[in-house]
Amino acid sequence: MAVPKRKTSRSRRGKRRAHQHLISPILSLCPKCKSPKLPHRICPTCGYYKSKAFIEKEEV
Repeated sequence: MAVPKRKTSRSRRGKRRAHQHLISPILSLCPKCKSPKLPHRICPTCGYYKSKAFIEKEEV
């Protein structure tokens, strides 16, 4: 079984974990209702995607 010869230092451990951080989601605006939504997905507010209705929702 592999056993490390030396303790991994805090800086080396931190360098390895440098890419593991939270990223805020990239949002785009819906062209129909102007509410924020994830790109390439149906708008949760109005139910439209590429100016076609996919989910029947009541208009506000």
